[in-house]
Order: sequence, then structure tokens, then C-alpha cells
Amino acid sequence: MTSQKTPQTMKPATAAKKLNVYLEATPAEFQEGVVSRDELNTLQTSPPEWLRELRRNGPHPRQVVAAKLGVSIGGLARGGVTEALTTEQIEALKADDPDWLQQERATQAEVRKETARIKEKEADRRQRRP
Repeated sequence: MTSQKTPQTMKPATAAKKLNVYLEATPAEFQEGVVSRDELNTLQTSPPEWLRELRRNGPHPRQVVAAKLGVSIGGLARGGVTEALTTEQIEALKADDPDWLQQERATQAEVRKETARIKEKEADRRQRRP
């Protein structure tokens, strides 16, 4: 008796997150279906035009907006940015360089420095162990 493997599938929200795109901006057929692991791999390796366009111009999900601005997702919320932004809106925000964005970038830089310091300290501790 051979058992047929069912393909692993995921909800559109999960697939959109893995593709770093804003679910509400994807085509209806993507939002309404399920995505198999093979389909996801194909979308990643050979993206259709709609996916290339979304990645290029947005709207982008918050994690992408935060990365493009160099801040945390929490920093976006503190700055009042709660919705997906287009690339054009992100560039305009960078050009305006509001005080909250400057502050959040500085905070993020401090967090990165502290994370690197802790990582280095841990590496030193591991090397000293017999």
C-alpha cells in the first residue's frame, strides 16, 4: 500500500509574509486560494509581473517599510505609521526626515551596537572555556 503525500500548503497571509508583500495588494486569486510549497518556491525563483511590481513599488508591509527606513516595527508605530506604504511614500518620508524618524534610527543604531557588543562578549566567553 503506497500512501500519496499531500502537498504542503499555506494560507495566503503566510505566503505573502514569506514573499515580503502586502497581502491586500496581491491579486484576488492569490488572496482567495491556498499556496503550496512548490508554488511558493516558483513565486520566489521566478516571480510573475504582479509580484515584481509589488516588490518594486509597494504598497509594502510594515516589516519592509521598517527595514527601508532603518527603524523597528515598534518605531514605525511610535512614529504614527500604521499602514502599508508605497516606495514613493517611503522615499518622501526619508526626504522629509521628521524628528521621530531621526530618533528611531538613532535608537535602532544603539540597539545594533548593543547586540554586537553582547555577541562579541559571548564569543569571547566561549573561547575562554576549556
